[in-house]
Amino acid sequence: MGAVICDASFHARRKYESTIRPRLVQLQSAWPDAATVRGFQARLAAEDLAAAMNFNAPGRVATAHAITELLVARGVDTRDDLHSWLNHQQNRAALRAVRGIGPKSVDYIGNLVGRSQVAVDIHLRAFAVDAGITDLRYEALRATYEETAAILGHEAGGLEHAVWRFKSQAGK
Repeated sequence: MGAVICDASFHARRKYESTIRPRLVQLQSAWPDAATVRGFQARLAAEDLAAAMNFNAPGRVATAHAITELLVARGVDTRDDLHSWLNHQQNRAALRAVRGIGPKSVDYIGNLVGRSQVAVDIHLRAFAVDAGITDLRYEALRATYEETAAILGHEAGGLEHAVWRFKSQAGK
């Protein structure tokens, strides 16, 4: 769960494969007891997350701490707990109240714990623009991707990931 929380907190506007993923792998290796939210919380109390992630970003560290505090307060400790917890709109709203967490991050967290969702980021927006779909708000664009996935007979998260991989590679 520590890696899920850090992924959600640190990934925005960063190269995932070269910057974020290696740090998450290292964190999981160095903090094996952070597999639960409470284990991660104990590590946060004892050690410096910025140092553990080798990532000097106070705002992102604060976001990770805030997500952890929220989940502990709500009794969410495991991936399965978080998967179920995200079924409720009031919980998604509570997560969005954390500074640095928007609708995309909430959907992204869902994907990290096994939900098949569309997390609209710059890559999915660019793909939509290339297809002539412009000026849609987050929710409308997410719904467009979800409807497209259903028409094509795909999981929403699978389509989202395919588009993300395509567009993220296009920028190389």
